[in-house]
Amino acid sequence: MKILKITSSIALIAALSACGSAGTVARYAPLTTEVTATESVSIPRDYNVVDIRVNVPETLEVSEANRYLPVADIVWRGDPYGNRYEQIEAIFETGMTRGAAQMNGNRDVIVDIEVVKFHSLTEKTRYSFGGVHNIKFLMTVRDAETGVVIEEPHMVSANLDGYGGKQAIEAERIGQTQKVRITDHLSRVIVQQLSTPV
Repeated sequence: MKILKITSSIALIAALSACGSAGTVARYAPLTTEVTATESVSIPRDYNVVDIRVNVPETLEVSEANRYLPVADIVWRGDPYGNRYEQIEAIFETGMTRGAAQMNGNRDVIVDIEVVKFHSLTEKTRYSFGGVHNIKFLMTVRDAETGVVIEEPHMVSANLDGYGGKQAIEAERIGQTQKVRITDHLSRVIVQQLSTPV
């Protein structure tokens, strides 16, 4: 009789354990599946850029002060003194158009660029220790046919190391001016921004 009770108890415990395990697995299975699916999603970009529209708002503050770090949105010395808004717009258009020309995907798009900051090096910084060309812009991607926004405006930081001292002088000597380096940099940035899967 005792053996029968012990055997029955063991069978009951085993049955309850099996039910408990099954319940636990079932309870957590959907969560695990959902997280895995979310992490593995990758949306490819397949763009052909038909137009790049650059806006350098005139509300951005310009500084011509020859200090190490002027407080302003726009600091630029790579062109002769003049309209800095137009000069920066031309740099963005040249660099990004050159970069986008390498893209020949299946979806025609228009890219809107709004410059937020273009803080390059002053003479004082360039001919001493150098620094960083601090470049930020908002980028929006639209369908070229419908105008519908494909990618909402998002901030892009496109900083570039700025040469200083002897390195800056040597770069100038071989034609690698600030303007050339930044234009080339922006051509690479636009390709990277529009090619990397979302």
